[in-house]
Amino acid sequence: MQITRFGDAQRYDVPGHYEMRALRLQGFDASDSKFAWAGLSQFLPGGGAEMDASPLEKIYIVLEGEVTVELGDGTIERLGKLDSCYIGGGVSRAVRNERNDVAMMLVLMPYPDSAA
Repeated sequence: MQITRFGDAQRYDVPGHYEMRALRLQGFDASDSKFAWAGLSQFLPGGGAEMDASPLEKIYIVLEGEVTVELGDGTIERLGKLDSCYIGGGVSRAVRNERNDVAMMLVLMPYPDSAA
């Protein structure tokens, strides 16, 4: 078993994200997980992620606050506490915190081929 205590989780930077802080909870240098990694995204008020597509699928689980997820096809959904969504690989998405409180979101993703 490998435990990452929240107080020991390491920060990492994510290109295309703004007013957001990310912590690595599992995978990469946080644990020996081989199938996926987990991170915690903390979006400040007005923070978010620019419209972008990744070849990797992802799962978002909102732990606190609310985020707006917009897809490249114009679909817009607001996710509140304990709401979750799956976004397939290659799908463009943007994420925004449009509220005045911090939104926290658990992100689960497989490793990119180059990191496997």
